Amino acid sequence: MSVTLTEAAARHVTRYLGRRGKGVGVRLGVKTTGCSGLAYKLEYADEVGPEDLIFEDHGVKVLVDPKSLPYIDGTQLDFVREGLNEGFKFHNPRERDRCGCGESFRV
Repeated sequence: MSVTLTEAAARHVTRYLGRRGKGVGVRLGVKTTGCSGLAYKLEYADEVGPEDLIFEDHGVKVLVDPKSLPYIDGTQLDFVREGLNEGFKFHNPRERDRCGCGESFRV
């Protein structure tokens, strides 16, 4: 079981945490929402919770709660720039369907 980051995502997170002046990594999970059922939630983490599972890639910690892991196991987090837009993209091998607006997914 694992969650990984690309070098671009790791660089972005490291740079952002440096500007913030605090943080241990990013927290990745899922929440129930949207027309397909699940949506990714991603936030910067200031501390490790007692139940957090910790994955480290390119020197960056990714914290995942145990309930989310079955839905995102094997996911690679990437950071991309497309024209004027930039943001994180999730490459999840468990994802079977995505809603038309791209907000939610189903496994």
